[in-house]
Parts: sequence; structure tokens; C-alpha cells
Amino acid sequence: MKNVKEIEYSIEKEEWTKALDKAFNLKKKDINIDGFRKGSVPKDVYIKKVGIESLFMDAVDVVINDAYRKVLEDNKLEPVCEPKVDIKTISSDGVTFIFTVIEKPEVKLSKYTKLGVKKTVKKVTDEEIDAEIKSLQERFADVIELTEGEVENGNTAVINFEGRVDGEILEGGTGENYPLEIGSNTFIPGFEEGLIGMKIGEERVLNLKFPEEYVEDLKGKDVEFKVTLTGIKKRVLPELNEDFYKDLGYDDVKDEAGLRKEIKTHLEEHKKEDAENKYIDALIEKALENMEVEINPEIIEDETNHMINRYREQLQMQGLSLEQYLQFTKSSIEDLKKQMEPQAVNQIKVRYLLEEIALKEKIEVAHEEIHEEADKQAQMYQMSGQEFIEAVGGEDVLAYDIKMRKAVEVLKNN
Repeated sequence: MKNVKEIEYSIEKEEWTKALDKAFNLKKKDINIDGFRKGSVPKDVYIKKVGIESLFMDAVDVVINDAYRKVLEDNKLEPVCEPKVDIKTISSDGVTFIFTVIEKPEVKLSKYTKLGVKKTVKKVTDEEIDAEIKSLQERFADVIELTEGEVENGNTAVINFEGRVDGEILEGGTGENYPLEIGSNTFIPGFEEGLIGMKIGEERVLNLKFPEEYVEDLKGKDVEFKVTLTGIKKRVLPELNEDFYKDLGYDDVKDEAGLRKEIKTHLEEHKKEDAENKYIDALIEKALENMEVEINPEIIEDETNHMINRYREQLQMQGLSLEQYLQFTKSSIEDLKKQMEPQAVNQIKVRYLLEEIALKEKIEVAHEEIHEEADKQAQMYQMSGQEFIEAVGGEDVLAYDIKMRKAVEVLKNN
């Protein structure tokens, strides 16, 4: 492919000798040779004993970054992914690398304005307002413990339970004073329904079957659960009054009509935002149909690896490692890469699309725009604009984001 460049680069004798010396000095502290204290062996003794070849790869580590930077500068290359590096020759006299550098592929873009895409904003219905009010009531509901009565749908049943499969206790299938919300579908089908009507202190035996899409060793199997109800908790929804409106942050709302008006405004804003996002997605999808680009497998792999690293960070924030996730889902890193690859390809194409539009439209970002955006964003994180710029990786990163948003605005020229 035209965007793949193979560059040969050599480190000659003088520079290579310095690299070998540096590699030896870095390694010396860990060297043990009879007759010398650890870390004090002379270089010539070490080479005679072990051989200078043992320093080659450490010396490569010393020079490789500067060599790569020099290759990029000398050849005016702009890589879009990690290079491939091969060693052509290596000896005590020097080393020759072959860097395979991949630049951005050629992007052929035709029509990207007046794409005929329409934006549709749906109206807010009374049913949606009712559902939002119910959701807000649920969020602020009080939970009370009942001393009598029966389990109803929506209650939280506090239970002791023991599951058995083929007469053996089910691993992970027991619990004491476990709070189970009826209707949450937390347990297998039939379990929660089987608790409806139970009274405190009552025992029941539930004969159920694991679903076919369950884990391999249990799917489709019969299971018996012995359940004792130890308590019932009920959610009590707040009344629609001024106290409730104030809890929601609506200090000026005095009645249900006022609440419905506020909620309608909120839902309308949400629908407008949702419609705008769908509109932009549709424009991008349409413009991508008019774009031609051949993406190197290496670029796709690099993007996929970035996505996996971001996913790893998200899991860590939830207290889970990527390795644990793969174990729980019975999958491998290769499965995850394959799953993420279509999204990676789309992200690359969208990026190239917007970059090409910015290039064709000669979009620029002024210094003042960068700092205005930084000050605006910084307010949300209670930091200064300069601190925000440093946090996101510098002015160039923020300028790029602004440029991409401007490119999206060009797309909207319908």
C-alpha cells in the first residue's frame, strides 16, 4: 500500500560503542562474576566471560527511540500507528534497523453536504410524563418493613434459601436474609413469582428449571429451592406535594400541573438532544457512503488495542480486572478484539471523514477559541482553563476536538 514506508537506518561504530557502554553500565549492578564484587566487574572482563553479543539487545533499547524519531524527521513521516521494527544486521561494529512506518491512507471524499438527511424531533406524550413522574417517585420512595401481610409484586422479600441440583447443594445457590425485589428478574424464571403470596415465617419448595441459555453445566437442569420468608419490605411512593417538588429541586412548583410542565420541558430538551445526535449520526453514515479509503490491518489493530485499554480502565473503575471479566464471560482477548473490530473500523472512518472535511474546508482553530473552550469545560471540573488543557493532553488535543466539531457543522449544511 502507498502509505506504507520501509526506511533503513544504521547506527555506526562510534555511536553504537557508546550505546554498548551505556547498556553495560545499566546492567553492571546485577552482574555476578567470580572474583569480583557484585556490580564492580570491568567491561572487558564481562565481555571476555559472557560475550559482547549479550549487550546487543540492551543497546538496541538505548538507541531505538532516537533512531525512530530521526527516521520520522529525516523523511517527514507522520505515522498513524506503532511502527514495525526489524533488525537487518547487528554486530560490535553497529546495527541497521528497518522501520516499517504506516501513514494515514489516502482518503477520497466526494459529496458531504446537502445529503438530504432530515432531523425529526418527537413530541412529548402524556404517557411519557406520567412514566417520568412515577420514576421520580420510585427514586424518592421510602422503604418500610411489614410485620404482616403477604409478598406482592414490587415488594422486597427477605429470604433464606438453599438450592439443590441432582440432590447436591448448588454452589452459589444458598443465602441468608437475602433481599430480593419481586419483579426485578434477578433470579431464574419462576423463582420470584413463586414467592408471591408468602407470609413471614412461611417455608416453600420451588421446583424450577434452569433456562437453556444458562451456563453450560446447569442449562436446562431441574433445580429445587427451599425458601423461608424472614421479612417483607414495601416501597411507599411520596405524595405529589410541595415537599416532594422541593426534593426534586423545583422550588417554584406548587402543584402537579407545574410539575408536569417542568418535566415536559426537561423531556423536550432530552428529545431535541437525542434527535440532534441521531441526525449527526445519519449525516456521517451518509457521508461515509461517499468516501473511499483502504485501511491497513495494522491501523485497525492499533485502534482495537486502544479500545481494549480504555475498556480495561472502565472495568478497573468498577473494581474488576480485564482478566476477571474474560474469565467470567468465558472469552479470550482475541474474542474481545474480534467483537470490537467493527466499531474500531467505523471510528477510524469517521475520524478520516471529519479530518478530510476540515482539510477541504480549510478549517482553522484560533488560539482564543482553544482557551475559551478550555475555560468553559474547566468550570464543570472546578479547575482553571490551563489546568484543563494540561489534563486533556495539551492545546493540540483541544484544538483537534474543536476542529472536528466544526467539520460536523459543515456536514449539517443541508
